[in-house]
Amino acid sequence: MLELHDITAGYDRRTPVVRNATVTVAPGEAVGLLGPSGCGKSTLARVAALLHRPDAGTLMLDGEPVRRWRHRAPRALRTAVGVVFQQPRLSADPRLRLTDLIAEPARAGGRRDEIPERVAELSAAVGLTPDLLDRRPHEVSDGQLQRACLARALVLRPRWLICDEMTAMLDASTTAALVAAVEDYRAATGAGLLAVGHDQVLLDRWCDRTLHWDDVTGHTPPTPGRLPQAPGLREPSVVPPAGER
Repeated sequence: MLELHDITAGYDRRTPVVRNATVTVAPGEAVGLLGPSGCGKSTLARVAALLHRPDAGTLMLDGEPVRRWRHRAPRALRTAVGVVFQQPRLSADPRLRLTDLIAEPARAGGRRDEIPERVAELSAAVGLTPDLLDRRPHEVSDGQLQRACLARALVLRPRWLICDEMTAMLDASTTAALVAAVEDYRAATGAGLLAVGHDQVLLDRWCDRTLHWDDVTGHTPPTPGRLPQAPGLREPSVVPPAGER
């Protein structure tokens, strides 16, 4: 289970972005988290991905309480979670070719012998052609780069996947392709999914159930724009996808 209980978190202890949020995702389950821009859902997603230490509350991962975060978290916990952010250009090293970007977690985790097979397998799964793999981020589109970021998130075979507005900047066809890639991975591995967004149509189609922010926190979200945001995180409007999976 991925369990967040009474999480309070933010970037200034005096003004937390998230207050008393509770979310549970079962193995193999896809849960959507729906909320307006600025409500704090991306901050909660970062807590779930072990990237942001909460000010209060508990995160349980497969029955084990998380007590350390980011690089200080045990490797077994860090590699259990894959995360895809909203803006691929802010989460990708501009110096790396796409093949190296995808392989980055495997290389950092000492799994170099797996890299050729995993890169070939995942690049095909997300729809990247071989000619794109030698290009750097500035040489590909946002959609192509986000495909590489999804492949990177899957390279260590995580049991849990956090998609934070993964498709918000993408067109309908790319959105459908990435959602299909995630679902193929989940069908093959039984991975759980927390999909964060403000597109209810997409989340309802994609997920087993969709949680509204006021249900998660027990109160109506505050007015957008008055809360501090994580650096580089924006939540633009998104047009619901027209394509099928």
